[in-house]
Amino acid sequence: MFTPVEGRTVVVTGGTRGIGKGIARVFAGAGANVVVTGRDAAVGEAAAEELAQKAGGGAVSFVVADVASAADTARLAETVLERHGGVDVVCANAGIFPSAPLATMTEADIDEMLGVNVKGAILTVQAFLPALKATGRGRVILTSSITGPHTGYPGWSHYGASKAAMLGFMRTAAIELAPHGITVNAILPGNIITEGLADLGEDYLRSMEAAIPMRRLGEVEEIGHAALFLATDEAAYITGQSLVVDGGQILPETPAAMDDV
Repeated sequence: MFTPVEGRTVVVTGGTRGIGKGIARVFAGAGANVVVTGRDAAVGEAAAEELAQKAGGGAVSFVVADVASAADTARLAETVLERHGGVDVVCANAGIFPSAPLATMTEADIDEMLGVNVKGAILTVQAFLPALKATGRGRVILTSSITGPHTGYPGWSHYGASKAAMLGFMRTAAIELAPHGITVNAILPGNIITEGLADLGEDYLRSMEAAIPMRRLGEVEEIGHAALFLATDEAAYITGQSLVVDGGQILPETPAAMDDV
């Protein structure tokens, strides 16, 4: 039985939709105080209200913030400390994934992708460092991806680069923060069913499922459960590690490997 996270404070950046919302839902259901962030105030307030209805005793709230801004992440940390007095878990989940072929990718495309996905993760962790150190058991959980660290996909070279860069950040941050009892780990989701994927149509979803050994897409809550484990006291000796949650998606050597399964 894992030590409960009830009463602990968890921040989930980009927690108003998709995987981030699934992570927030799992922590809220476990009784944690959850603060979600996003750039759209209306969407964020609605998400917090929805999550609060399924909370297991903790408070759920929203803070509007752009993680690519140092001023915003500093204000976010200040707001969370005012509301809850501290923070135990920081889920640096906020990310974007616009597609752009390498041949036509612009400097602005690259800057935006790296600014949110990499710079945003670093700034978020920086902003919460004093609070995480104060707990003596802080947890940092990054949402990376199988794309970049393990696989590639046309149109996402800058996205893959950003998700691989997060792992480089993770490894050194884990070394620096270990003396303070803080662990830094990453979750690498495969194809997870979110609002965006649902809009692509049944035929596309079925083709994606056919490439996954478990023959289904992942649920956002399954990423949340992985994050919850990494946040427990029992995971205190795990740091600098990447946890792939993909139903076996990266395992087949070729598409033909799935034919006889």
